[in-house]
Formats: sequence, structure tokens, C-alpha cells
Amino acid sequence: MEKAIPLKELEDNVSLYASRVERGESFVIIKRSKPIFRISPIGAGEEEWEEVVDFTKIRKGGVDISELISRL
Repeated sequence: MEKAIPLKELEDNVSLYASRVERGESFVIIKRSKPIFRISPIGAGEEEWEEVVDFTKIRKGGVDISELISRL
């Protein structure tokens, strides 16, 4: 079961909650007693992210966005 935590609590302890999510926990973030979003590990009920292009393989440090846009 997901634990509900206030947005302020998440803001004040983001590193702690990031670590807990990495370990598999999920949380519903609430603001003024209403749920506003959920944080959960990637792959928890969703598809894994698929790498389409790794721009760091083209150039160390990546590629500048203006360069990409100019090639479109």
C-alpha cells in the first residue's frame, strides 16, 4: 500500500524519499489533503524506459540543443 505524504515533507526530505523509491517504495503526494501525484520506481506497473538515442555517445557531455534544432 502506498503511503501518503505531504508535499512539504517531500520537499524537505527529497533525498530520503528518492532513496526509498529506489528501494521499491511508492508514495502519493498530497497538498491540502488532496492527492496531487504519485512517485514510484520505474517499472512499477509501467513499462521500462527505452533508450532511443544517447547523445553522450556522439560527443562527450552531450549535444547542445540549439545544434539539434538547427539540423531539423
